[in-house]
Amino acid sequence: MHTSPPPWTRSLEDEDWQFLKRFLLSSGSLKALAAEYGISYPTVRNRLDRLIAKVQAADEPGAVDVFHQRLRGMVAEGRLDGHTARTLLEAHQETLRPRPAVPEDKTTIA
Repeated sequence: MHTSPPPWTRSLEDEDWQFLKRFLLSSGSLKALAAEYGISYPTVRNRLDRLIAKVQAADEPGAVDVFHQRLRGMVAEGRLDGHTARTLLEAHQETLRPRPAVPEDKTTIA
């Protein structure tokens, strides 16, 4: 039986997948992962925490479309502040709202 991947997976970028792969191959050892990347343990821990927040944000109810999921992910990663994300989301939602029909001008020129 083939099922489609969970929606939160769409929020992950190639870098996230590579990090997850290395994390799994290191048996979940952040110490080993830090050594492999050549960075400190706290840096790896922060990266993992950001990835966890990104997955949680994409998996929460209310992320109605890919745009919304990506915004949440960017906020979780610290690449976008919450105020800017809300402003962008409001603008996006405005573009999705149906516009009222504009009545045709039926005046004739004599």
